[in-house]
Amino acid sequence: MLIDRITMEEFLIGLEKTQSVIVPFGSVEEHGRHLPLGTDTLHVHALARETSLIRPVFVAPPVWYGLCRSTARHPGTITISGLTVRTLAIEIASSLYGHGLRNFILISGHAGGTHMAALTDAGEEILERLSESRVAVLSILELVADLSTGLVETPGDSHAGEVETSLMLEIEPDLIRRTSPEEYPSFPRPILVRNKRRYWPGGVWGNPAAASRDKGRRILAEEARLLARLIDRIESHLEE
Repeated sequence: MLIDRITMEEFLIGLEKTQSVIVPFGSVEEHGRHLPLGTDTLHVHALARETSLIRPVFVAPPVWYGLCRSTARHPGTITISGLTVRTLAIEIASSLYGHGLRNFILISGHAGGTHMAALTDAGEEILERLSESRVAVLSILELVADLSTGLVETPGDSHAGEVETSLMLEIEPDLIRRTSPEEYPSFPRPILVRNKRRYWPGGVWGNPAAASRDKGRRILAEEARLLARLIDRIESHLEE
């Protein structure tokens, strides 16, 4: 049930089937020379829609912006603060809680460490504020890590590479512009640097050449299956 596409009467009917909601978070962020800036959001929203076809669940409209630390200087990336990410998550969940929803799956198509830390912090605050809430916080990468062996060929693929290019070939093929070279950035950790593009010029982490539409179709279906299973778990979860 896509919240932005149903009426208030249909929302009430939906509450009789489920008190769970997927809140998709994404980003407007560079994805190499070949994928659109909205890849993360397009992916996570498509996954949420696919999951809603498997089992009853509400799907909130996606949050298009995220905290993009490593890609902030790449052309087109729009980044917001961790405080803003945290505040958005808490206020969206609080509003939905007021309408009867209790199980919140905060899933992000953007998997940046600082971005995910802000969402996790928000999830903890939601648990504290909303006494009947249950919360799961995860990124797309955590689902991809659980994919069936052999589905993804590229070790460590994580950004604009095999997985995301395959998914976009399935979800929005008309938005793809040719391809980008294989790339694996190397930052001088633990040293922080101002000019991150020096260490990650192409904006790819993986191998786009290994992508295919068939893989994208299979990955999306597998992700939806895993997400539906997570919703089953959160609905049956009891605090100790």
